[in-house]
Amino acid sequence: MNAVKGANSRLLYSIFCRKKGNVSIRLSVKKSIMPFQRSSVLLHFRKVMEQVNGNSFVFAVFTLVYLGMIFGRFPRLALDRTGIVLLGAIALLASGHARLDGGASGIDVPTILLLFGFMIISAQFRLGGFYSEVSRRISSLPVSPGVLLGVVILSAGGLSALLTNDVVCLAMTPVIGQGCIRRKLNPLPFFLALACAANIGSGLTLIGNPQNMLIGESLHLSFSGYLWWALPPVLVSLLAEWRIITVLFRGKMHLEITREQEPERAFDRWQTLKGAAVLASVVGFFLFSALPRDLVALAAAGILLLSRTMASRRTLDTVDWQLLALFLGLFVVNGAFEAVGGLEIMKDGLARLGVSLASPSWLYGVTTVLSNLVSNVPAVMLLLPLVRDIPGAGHILAVSSTFAGNLLIVGSIANIIVAGEAERMGIPFDWKGHARVGVPVTLASLAAGLACMALFRAS
Repeated sequence: MNAVKGANSRLLYSIFCRKKGNVSIRLSVKKSIMPFQRSSVLLHFRKVMEQVNGNSFVFAVFTLVYLGMIFGRFPRLALDRTGIVLLGAIALLASGHARLDGGASGIDVPTILLLFGFMIISAQFRLGGFYSEVSRRISSLPVSPGVLLGVVILSAGGLSALLTNDVVCLAMTPVIGQGCIRRKLNPLPFFLALACAANIGSGLTLIGNPQNMLIGESLHLSFSGYLWWALPPVLVSLLAEWRIITVLFRGKMHLEITREQEPERAFDRWQTLKGAAVLASVVGFFLFSALPRDLVALAAAGILLLSRTMASRRTLDTVDWQLLALFLGLFVVNGAFEAVGGLEIMKDGLARLGVSLASPSWLYGVTTVLSNLVSNVPAVMLLLPLVRDIPGAGHILAVSSTFAGNLLIVGSIANIIVAGEAERMGIPFDWKGHARVGVPVTLASLAAGLACMALFRAS
């Protein structure tokens, strides 16, 4: 078996480095050209081939998983992205290339617990009708369409900073849409504003979205320190978003749509107050205590599950188990890939191309592209080990991966949720319409982030 695995590397070695007596076989095109066996390119290539051949199964699984993440499916198989990732993790576990004992799987348990805890907190607000009530009140404000758009942006951004942006979009989209229809307004700019603002606003804190939770827990970032660092680019980005949408939809805000209104979720004041008290306590612990954030969030989830009126089954039914399964599977796949030196190969390859992730602009660029190929959560999970030892890289990775989610509709789950709800309501929301707003908003956000970082460094 070992002979088979090393066959390719030995073949290359025999071609390029075989000797007859004391004379090496060399490529002599010009005397000035360095002998092939002394070339750094060849040495790097041989090293990579030896690693790949010795761990071909791991590299193959990793490649197939991320190709599946890019395309969203495999031909003739009813697998979504989560199914593809889980299949890859199962293959690695079954073959012995990954284990679940002793933390060898690479699963970051604190991140999983933190994410689960905030899913329960978000479920409390959703089941209590809080999101519907906020959306209803916003839609009924007696203000101009431009001001209403600004209120939607600030509300979605603010809520997403403390609660999961995906849940905010899922709960607010239908109510905002119905409010627009009642007021004879075009729902599309408000849907776009909601999706983009939820993504941008979630970058304000380390609990606003799953990738920020992962970064914060992995790098042990200060909650308050990151908050103050991210505040300027987030505020500038939200303002830029409002300006871009008002310009692009000037004269197109009004649209009369006839559609039957759907019943809204009843508002439960007590359940909302209970959720707000628990959330405020959690944020207080994050700001003023050294207790592990995952345990604080888990304790909060336990308190909310203790209820006389809201069944725990209903709460647990709203948990995004698909996302948790995606996290677990990616931890296994990426952990196995890192264990066989895959990340080092990637790092060396980027360095040889002149790409330095220590540079904020390069990190912004790579994160933006990768986030829109495989979505922002997998992108962060792949890049995080490469920038772990770079000062300030965690902050940049968190903001850039969040802002990058607005570029294309596949860049963020929040975008897909809003698009799906819009289409269900009969409102056209395709990738071209999203890109018309998402591309300039993303460019403006990334520019704001880079400018703010430059100012911080100069001061």
